[in-house]
Amino acid sequence: MAAMRVRPVSFAALVDELADRFAGQQPGRRLRVAVDGPPPAAPGLLADALVDPLRVRGRAAVRVSAGDFLRPASVRLEFGRTDPDAFYHGWFDEAALRREVLEPAGPGGTGTIVTTLWDPETDRATREPYSTLPPSAVILMDGPLLLGAGLPFDATVHLQLSQAALRRRAEPHLRWSLPAYERYAAEVAPASFADVVVRWDDLRHPAVVEDPS
Repeated sequence: MAAMRVRPVSFAALVDELADRFAGQQPGRRLRVAVDGPPPAAPGLLADALVDPLRVRGRAAVRVSAGDFLRPASVRLEFGRTDPDAFYHGWFDEAALRREVLEPAGPGGTGTIVTTLWDPETDRATREPYSTLPPSAVILMDGPLLLGAGLPFDATVHLQLSQAALRRRAEPHLRWSLPAYERYAAEVAPASFADVVVRWDDLRHPAVVEDPS
């Protein structure tokens, strides 16, 4: 069996490659893209960088962050603020992501979505008004732990960090969550099935993992 090839790229080249890929995918239809990675991998940085290049290529891009779809504090913090197992299983409102964003944006969906639902600072609903997506819009959803729950994405990008890089780059107040990401890598193995895998131990030097098949 041929080994995976790892191809170093610049950040700008990575953005261009992904924008070309997503602009050409499902032309005339909405596209739901996951940019999956823990906070130290900065998935929001990559998702944000794709917005303008996609628009230049004729695809309206809409940003959604899983962090704006948390469950209420009374639910997600039932076992405390630093329980990695509770974080792994119960912090993100996957049903709301499906109901309010991914299913309406999918085939046969209404195209009417909200991009935020819950404000973790106030622990209240954001009450964002619904908006209607253009017919060929690209939803760019960033967040951690996105690929293990059967959420209906059309394209997936996984930002992969080694355990050493994950621990080195994690902010001190978030280090309690690291076991959840290590468990995700072991149990879900998103790098084994994501459409695009980027090794990103150093944000200045991403590398695309290519399957020789």
